[in-house]
Amino acid sequence: MPLRKTISILGALLATVATTAISGPADAATNDPLRSQQWGLDQVRAAAAWATSTGSGVVVAVVDSGVDLNHPDLQGQLVPGVTTVDCGRQRTYCGNGSWEGTDGVAQSADSHGTHVSGIVAAAADNGIGVAGVARDAKVMPIKSLEDGSGSFEEIAAGIRYAADHGADVINLSLGAVPGAQALTITGLESSVTDAIAYATSKGVLVVAAAGNESFPVCDTPSFEPGALCVTATTPDETPAWYTNGAVKPDLDAVAAPGGAGLVFCEDDVVSTVPVGTGSETCGQQDYDYYAGTSMATPHVAGVAALLYAQGRNRANVHDALVGTARTPGLGTGVFTTSYGHGIVDAQAAVDYPVTTTGAARKNGKKK
Repeated sequence: MPLRKTISILGALLATVATTAISGPADAATNDPLRSQQWGLDQVRAAAAWATSTGSGVVVAVVDSGVDLNHPDLQGQLVPGVTTVDCGRQRTYCGNGSWEGTDGVAQSADSHGTHVSGIVAAAADNGIGVAGVARDAKVMPIKSLEDGSGSFEEIAAGIRYAADHGADVINLSLGAVPGAQALTITGLESSVTDAIAYATSKGVLVVAAAGNESFPVCDTPSFEPGALCVTATTPDETPAWYTNGAVKPDLDAVAAPGGAGLVFCEDDVVSTVPVGTGSETCGQQDYDYYAGTSMATPHVAGVAALLYAQGRNRANVHDALVGTARTPGLGTGVFTTSYGHGIVDAQAAVDYPVTTTGAARKNGKKK
């Protein structure tokens, strides 16, 4: 059933609006100028995992609002993408995943996908901007949202395209309003649910944002079977005030850095935005500071890419993420409604026992 403009981005509207960013502790791991402000990389212990895996050979599809294909910090980090929104009645796919869309007109809300992509895999050690969680992975830009929103069918088309064209991980930093879960539970809407099941059957891990309504339940599509729901944390590892909880039938949820969403730029997540669109408030032209479960989700997708690069199968990637996630004050192996199974830990996850049977996906096929 067509439910146009029901699923929206989860994060850009929580961008910080108050004060200029300041640098945090320096990190010598890369020469990216904004690396010292990437507290999210430190919280998930990404740099510590890079000695074992950098995500090389893995593709993360960002089904979102498209990507600035010319951003200097994403050069060499992208594979061909596609557009699934506003393609006309006779076409499911069109375009190339650019944030400008089929009409060539960019909307400010559509900077979201570029921000998400930079968190996943912005180039590292290139002397500009930021470093991605999976610094050597590739991003497949899939534009399924226009002006920040799109239909279930357009998003489902993006998921299926990614699964059929070599993606190992699919990042969904988007969601419907609380209560929309009733549509999928009753079967009134099944396109995204079925698409996630299809991707899962092909060995792809789908990672999806919990939502930003301070609601205890994961929004759909993160609510759906096969989707790993991601809640958001602040720099001090507390649950963000806006984040939805980790409640869903299968309890398949983790937490990751999403930003405070309050006053200070540096307390949110810095990443790439379309060239020239960064806010003056935070002092960057090609980068900006956003907060939301949209920002938490690509941290998890990036860690998943590090794991797939080790030749793991989907089940083993999932188990490594969940089994090593840590809950502040409680350790591992604990589920809470705020953190799910805990904050993802890249360093611990890459050391989790590897299972490779039927594993790595290349060119859309299982090895």
